[in-house]
Amino acid sequence: MIDVQHWLSALPPGVVYLLVAGVIGVESMGVPLPGEIVLVSSALLAATGVVEPEWVASAAAFGAIVGDSVGYAVGRRGGRPLLARLGRRFPKHLGPAQLARAEQSFARHGVWAVFFGRFVALLRILAGPLAGALHVPYRRFLVANAAGGLVWAFGTTYLLYSVGRAAEHWLKDISWAGLVLAVLAGLVSTWWLRRRAHRVASADGAADMEAAEVPSGGQSAGAPSGGQAAVVTPGVEPTRAGEH
Repeated sequence: MIDVQHWLSALPPGVVYLLVAGVIGVESMGVPLPGEIVLVSSALLAATGVVEPEWVASAAAFGAIVGDSVGYAVGRRGGRPLLARLGRRFPKHLGPAQLARAEQSFARHGVWAVFFGRFVALLRILAGPLAGALHVPYRRFLVANAAGGLVWAFGTTYLLYSVGRAAEHWLKDISWAGLVLAVLAGLVSTWWLRRRAHRVASADGAADMEAAEVPSGGQSAGAPSGGQAAVVTPGVEPTRAGEH
């Protein structure tokens, strides 16, 4: 990330804003790119005065909202075959296991998965195409998408910008410590959302395991076969109902 920040610092501010919007936009369409790294690096760069935080946040929000909308349209037109092709192309990021977890989140939380997905790497990539493939109503998708994009972009940018400015003021002679502090603050800003997402994933896995443990045919463990209950009388050997 430090290398990315150093590389961005050599670019004109306008190019940085376009790069932020472009990388985050393409990532939101369903292509695995380091959108969050670019945003964090640009926000830290804003703390040094090279770029303006409001333009960084606006570019990130624009890229997130437009990219997710394009991803939604592509997913709605291409459906599950498109997601399968993406999984074959990017198996580490969009393979069958990742797609299954994302679908479980949508099934349980609906459009809220779009909002919280902006703070989780997997859903940030899949939210748009998956919502389109599942035919989520676009108006509901757009509201959740815009809310998540704005909160994520402006919240992350201004939190890191504020912490970076404070670190620069108080830690002028220990610049590396200020950078570490800013990065830690950025991680904390999304900690509770990531923790919520992980809890949801764990609950989904536990529910699947419980369902798998139920014997086939609906017969409970320990029940006699043949559909007849055993008749037990104290002091008498158990017999089948109907036996004499």
